[in-house]
Amino acid sequence: MQIQKIEITKEGKATLTEELKRLKEVERPLMVEKLHKARSMGDLAENSAYTTAREGLSMMDGRIMEIEHILKNSVIATSSQGSGVITIGSTIQVEINGVSDTIRVVGEYEADPMNKKLSATSPIGKALLGKKQGDIIEITVPSGKITYKILEITS
Repeated sequence: MQIQKIEITKEGKATLTEELKRLKEVERPLMVEKLHKARSMGDLAENSAYTTAREGLSMMDGRIMEIEHILKNSVIATSSQGSGVITIGSTIQVEINGVSDTIRVVGEYEADPMNKKLSATSPIGKALLGKKQGDIIEITVPSGKITYKILEITS
């Protein structure tokens, strides 16, 4: 079985690499130390500090494994710079229901809607991919229909 490659932007890969380094070199050793201290407090069955530290370490190890999987299976998304077509990595100036905004289309694992980074696999991201400046798209989302007019595309 072939593992599907994960498209990611160059910036997204750098951010994940930095997070992985911080988790492995700083945060995980601190969590292991916290676990050892909690273990030395006595009866593990009634030691909430131990249970909390163990769960925290487990969650951290899960995140480390997730990042390693993403980095191992990722490919840098190639932008069609200068082609005038929206691809992963494109920053676009749009008019959404009459209001101007700037958004960026990113890989699935980089999405951060609060910072206007939309996943290329989201309904809005899928609708925007391949579109050109001047295109008008109507997208149906759970809250209703949204009209996007593409004003400018940059990479």
